[in-house]
Amino acid sequence: MFIDLTVLITPKMVTDAQGNEKKALVGHLGTHFDVMNKEFPIEYVERNAIVFDVSTVKGRDIEIWDINISKVKGDMFVAFYTGFIEEEGYGSKRYFQEHPQLSDDLTDALLDIGISIIGIDCAGIRRGVEHTPKDQYCADRNVFVVENICNLGKLLLQESSREFIANTYPVKYAGMTGLPCRVVAKI
Repeated sequence: MFIDLTVLITPKMVTDAQGNEKKALVGHLGTHFDVMNKEFPIEYVERNAIVFDVSTVKGRDIEIWDINISKVKGDMFVAFYTGFIEEEGYGSKRYFQEHPQLSDDLTDALLDIGISIIGIDCAGIRRGVEHTPKDQYCADRNVFVVENICNLGKLLLQESSREFIANTYPVKYAGMTGLPCRVVAKI
């Protein structure tokens, strides 16, 4: 079974996003990752993956103790279901400015394990002025952050589907800071 984790972009969503986020252009629109100054390795297109339900974490950063980090292995695609994209909808000012975020300690723990991709169902793993530097910090360690994924809740319906195969296919653009991508879960 396949589940598409890619946000469907409509003309209204494009208008809303571009009105609320200065970087919501071609490379940073919808499901994408901030490639920074790196190239997405072709072997990253298929990764063992896991999704963690962190939707109950409110009013603070998502921390290491909010997930079972012992389930995370090197080279994985690690996804976080916050529920924010369903709650707020893609493209609003609140969506870009008030989304959940991962703590620095959690991000460092994932990088220390040697994962490949962090996926999140909101506008990034950090907000505001911390967003771009944290994406660069991850990219410098060969980890890409895929933002604005959706349908992660479907993977949480059964315990057996929390671990899956993630297929990530970025558009082959050059000289862009963001790459739109299609992300599909295979259960």
